[in-house]
Amino acid sequence: MSPNDTLDRQAQQELKDYEEKLRQELGLEDDNAEQWRKPVERPLLRQSRETTTILFGGLTTAHDELIRDTIQGLGYKVEPLPCPDNVALGIGKEFGNRGQCNPTYYTVGNLVKYCQNLREQGMSVEEIKEQYVFLTAGACGPCRFGMYEAEFRKALKDAGFEGFRVLLFEQEKGISQASGDEAAEEGGIDFTKDFYMGLIKAIMVGDLINDLGYQIRPYEINSGQTNEAIKQAKLIAGDCLRAGEKVEEALLKIRDLFGAVRCDFTRVKPKVKITGEFWAMTTEGDGNYRMGEWLESEGAQVLTEPVSTWVDYLLYIGKHDIMKTYGLPDSDGKVSRFKSLKSYALVAALKLYFRRRYDKYRKILGMKPMILPDQGKIHKLAQSYYNIDLRGGEGHMEVGKNIYAVLEKKAHMVISVKPFGCMPSTQSDGVQSKVVNDYPDCIFIPIETSGDGEVNIKSRVQMKLYEAKVRCREEFARVLEGYGFSLEQFRDYVKSQPEYASSLAEQPHHEVGVAANMIHKVAKAMKRHYSLRVDPKMSIEEVESLARRQAEAEGAVCVNVDEPETAATAQSDECGEDGCPTCTDSLPGEQKHRSIDQTAAAAR
Repeated sequence: MSPNDTLDRQAQQELKDYEEKLRQELGLEDDNAEQWRKPVERPLLRQSRETTTILFGGLTTAHDELIRDTIQGLGYKVEPLPCPDNVALGIGKEFGNRGQCNPTYYTVGNLVKYCQNLREQGMSVEEIKEQYVFLTAGACGPCRFGMYEAEFRKALKDAGFEGFRVLLFEQEKGISQASGDEAAEEGGIDFTKDFYMGLIKAIMVGDLINDLGYQIRPYEINSGQTNEAIKQAKLIAGDCLRAGEKVEEALLKIRDLFGAVRCDFTRVKPKVKITGEFWAMTTEGDGNYRMGEWLESEGAQVLTEPVSTWVDYLLYIGKHDIMKTYGLPDSDGKVSRFKSLKSYALVAALKLYFRRRYDKYRKILGMKPMILPDQGKIHKLAQSYYNIDLRGGEGHMEVGKNIYAVLEKKAHMVISVKPFGCMPSTQSDGVQSKVVNDYPDCIFIPIETSGDGEVNIKSRVQMKLYEAKVRCREEFARVLEGYGFSLEQFRDYVKSQPEYASSLAEQPHHEVGVAANMIHKVAKAMKRHYSLRVDPKMSIEEVESLARRQAEAEGAVCVNVDEPETAATAQSDECGEDGCPTCTDSLPGEQKHRSIDQTAAAAR
């Protein structure tokens, strides 16, 4: 036996003796450890549909309401939980374990709060457990998201609702019942094609309504008109989904609702993109300090991430994983390339169908809602900074979307919102410092939500928002000067054209800001040409060519100065790159004998 083996045995014996000593001190000598097993609860049965209400929540108000209407149309009793507030946070911390992230405390506390309210209204605990179940999401990976189910059970038990049924939706396995019912599809919920198609439509329509609201509200002339349109749109879409009718007809009515909102798109407002951890960036309540609503009050236009982007991401990851394991043996030890190709084709078809369906709905709404980001492009932009196989949270998407926002001129500023201590988002934030170095135009700020410190968080955001406002104003001034407009000319022309006040009016995408893009639209209508500027790095020949193109764009003609009394003229297209063949001018419309240096100075 080697000396190392002897030392190892001594260390193991010392550890064992110390464990026995601690057990004696704590009175655990006779404690026999047993393997923990998930508790088996009463399943949700088919015959109890009419008497059992399924609770859910966690998305935006529009999504929750539309999903409720969809599932109710299939014959279920469904009710979304209210948006979590700080009262729910306090309840979650009271009954939950320590060290959990914000979404856990907010969502767990929100469910316990709802059950407590039912009890205060006169229902007994047994009636609550019999008449209500809760449907939530779950997943595995580096995130504490995988512990939500256990947290719900622990909090419900400690709050006096032990045995309350929890159903789990796993993003990688579909929907199954977390209470131990392996044959969930034979229970109280029929996961049919109509069920899934209804969910997809509800999610898409919710995304589109939210998108229109955030794009139109900052520019509305009559305050509150957009919120009223959103309210009516949710009712129209909800009635359609509940009746199982085609969504297209409802979207046409919704387009008319939003189209009636009059807007002033000459307002100079920075675009701020909100990304980050899924729940923190999606919720509209205290969980992210009501960040979207607050940013609008600070003079920004907010860009939120559609839930459909997450669905598109899951399908893209599915394709990626299938191709990465192509040719490898499966769990049975067999290699089936045909099976892999078949699975890949199915997922690819689903992804194509999903995006085309979303674009179809966008087209009905006048293409005003933004297109879903290209997952392939986001992957390529992020792959130099973040490995796509590092899963959890939004993975590489946080990094890719930040770069995408800069290169595609989508936003002046990006805010990454995540719960305190969220490991996947913390990894992304570590990479973002490199991204900001490589892309100087990027204005990026990460914030962590913990339920308190709201003043400090918003103060930090305000400092970055000031930078975004300055950049937005500089962009607007540059385009305005380039076309030779004064601010009054620009605004007076827009006011004189009623069609420019339509909230669904089409706009070009040359700049980031809405007002700057509106200048391009006005200039095109007025047949104004953008003034080309000289780059200090240009050669003399490039400067001369630039000045010639600018002069031609302005309709200049060349004059034969050798015969001033006749003032013979010719069109500028007679002048070649080397000057006018008739009068030998270096540029169209210029006087003879100008030096190249003078030409460069004039172009500047």
